[in-house]
Amino acid sequence: MAFIWMPAAAYAAEKTGMSSEGIFVLEIILLLLVGRGIGELLERIGQPAVMGQLIGGILLGPSLLGWLWPAAERLVFAGDAAQKSMINAIAQLGVLMLLLLTGMETDLRLVRRVGRACFSISAAGVAVPFAMGFGAAQFMPASLLAEGSERLVAGLFLGTALSISSVKIVAMVVREMNFMRRDLGQVIVSSAIIEDTIGWIIIAITIGIATKGRIEIGSLVFTILGVGAFMAFSFTLGRRIVFDAIRWTNDTFRSEYAVVTVILAIMGAMALITDLIGVHTVLGAFVAGILVGESPILSRHIEGQLRGVITALFMPVFFGVAGLSADLTVLVDLQLAMLTVVLVAIASIGKFAGAFIGAELSGMSRREGIAVGCGMNARGSTEVIVASIGLSIGVLSHNLFTMIVTMAVITTLAMPPTLRWALGRLTLGETEKKRLEREEIDQRGFVAGLERLLVVVDEGVVGRFAAYLAGVVGAGKPTTVLHSSGEGEAEPGESSHIEEIEKGAEESREAAKKTDETPVREAPVTRRRHDAPLSTEAVAKEARKGYGMLLIGLGRSLTAKGGFTRRLDEIAGAFDGPLCLVLKPVGAGRQMPKLGPESGRILVPVNGTSVARRGAELALAIAAVTGAPVKMLYVARVGRDEPRDTVSHRRREAVLKDIVALADRYGVEIETAIRSRAAAADAIARQAGRQVALIVMGVARRPGDELIFGETTSSVLQRCPCPVVLISDARLRRDDEGREALRSGTG
Repeated sequence: MAFIWMPAAAYAAEKTGMSSEGIFVLEIILLLLVGRGIGELLERIGQPAVMGQLIGGILLGPSLLGWLWPAAERLVFAGDAAQKSMINAIAQLGVLMLLLLTGMETDLRLVRRVGRACFSISAAGVAVPFAMGFGAAQFMPASLLAEGSERLVAGLFLGTALSISSVKIVAMVVREMNFMRRDLGQVIVSSAIIEDTIGWIIIAITIGIATKGRIEIGSLVFTILGVGAFMAFSFTLGRRIVFDAIRWTNDTFRSEYAVVTVILAIMGAMALITDLIGVHTVLGAFVAGILVGESPILSRHIEGQLRGVITALFMPVFFGVAGLSADLTVLVDLQLAMLTVVLVAIASIGKFAGAFIGAELSGMSRREGIAVGCGMNARGSTEVIVASIGLSIGVLSHNLFTMIVTMAVITTLAMPPTLRWALGRLTLGETEKKRLEREEIDQRGFVAGLERLLVVVDEGVVGRFAAYLAGVVGAGKPTTVLHSSGEGEAEPGESSHIEEIEKGAEESREAAKKTDETPVREAPVTRRRHDAPLSTEAVAKEARKGYGMLLIGLGRSLTAKGGFTRRLDEIAGAFDGPLCLVLKPVGAGRQMPKLGPESGRILVPVNGTSVARRGAELALAIAAVTGAPVKMLYVARVGRDEPRDTVSHRRREAVLKDIVALADRYGVEIETAIRSRAAAADAIARQAGRQVALIVMGVARRPGDELIFGETTSSVLQRCPCPVVLISDARLRRDDEGREALRSGTG
């Protein structure tokens, strides 16, 4: 029986022939597969998948595998310190990665939009369970305290653990119930965000106290001041540093995943800062996640890359290791089982009561208060992270850790059905209904979905007007300007286009303040320096950095016959995404229009296509800021003998209904007209002579190197006496052109 005294890792290696690295890989595989499999089963029955990863670890640990087959559990999940340190290193890094992801999912704009209700709920929702948890720690048996741990410190830790909610679990259930955009859903998620933030700050301070072994007033004051200074720096100068670092990396590096690398470096740096001021690294990782998530340059693609590696690897490993540390067999002890039941009751009653009281104080109805109380009563992943930290620093004993993990599992699994029941009893108000309809339109919208704007303008009146429109449309979005010198008729100065962009953005922010829209943030406007004149290579190089649209405003863009100049062809050809061209036809005056309530109308031809709808959306976005009147002109041609009850007639009605709904979303009153008997260009040209200041058209970009939008567009540019804005879809790539030709019958 001498092997009993051998280190577990050496025994496992001898029995299986695997090295310690091989055993480590086997541990990872088991935690990933078992956690993912159980998570999939739970998700199919409406439960959080993350709980499956925790339960998977519990089943692989002493609670089940170690109980049924101790030799196998020792063989794989060895008790040797060196072997454990390998898997624990992944788990510790996983904690930071999870807090980074949690911070990225923390929408502070949502908190600001909801208002005081979430602050009332979160304050009471933290205070009541914290007091109950702290009080319970003062009366718990001494055997549940970790060796050398003070009861006061354990009380602070337990109180915080009971008062915190899992934003991820709460948001998952609210989203699944289609309540994420409902007022109450936003209140619940915002309250969880605030509780999470408060909880991590308290945990960080508590850990600082725990690591010193006693409460020192001087040290406590230093820690609190350090946390305050860190938070103040992070959300002022730190926010700009993070934004600039991500943007600079995205624009400068050509290697793959460079932005992800910088995000991880930012997380590590902020974690080190919090460690140096005497609090846990989790606070730095969490705040880093918030700043990264707010970065205007963070594309969905980059965010998806980071989220993928965290959820696929680090999350299952961390929660699996946490489950391995829990030994549910101790609950066969009647006293521990009863204490666990009491802990679950204290956690549930405290959290529900606190959230319900906060909802009552904020003026919410009783049904809403019940829903809020049910929604906040899920600890989930956050609770397990807190408990794991407490165990690792010696504040919690293994038995108390097991009790907390059990409580987290029970409250998390109970939350989804209770919240579904509570939300199902709520009705939808008229004001909220209108807001939801508006946001649903935004989800399908092009302008609302723009992430970054590239602008090419000259010094003349066309360039200035295009720059102004870029500010109006791109307010709150990072904008990069490439200045094309020598294109315009005037030389007012190279900085004029920056001023016009800022003017348009400021008007957009002022317009948002007058409505119930979320205020538009100031976003950086960057002017790239390049050799004059602007080369196609410079545009192509900048375009590779990732932009949602290229807006071009050059004074000499059209030929006498209404075609496009070679210069415009070359610049537009360097960009594969959507184009917005600001054009001044030969017959238009020398000045561009000043749009406003008393100005001429914006004329928008529509015909039911997606690009025409995009043009309508752009025009309405401009009108919402400038106040210019808008006329929508349906120009699809039908046969003369076609009866009114045909499919074509119903299509026209559906198109105009969609346009009216789009106008309602932007708060713009529109005039509509149908001209279906004449050619589209004729109908547009006739309307353009009737007090029209600007024409905005959505056009399809034809395959090929030349910029071609079709005969109707060419005719409009030749015949109309006012400026024209064309917005197109993305250029077809070469491998798509053949398929498109086959579909259209031209190939």
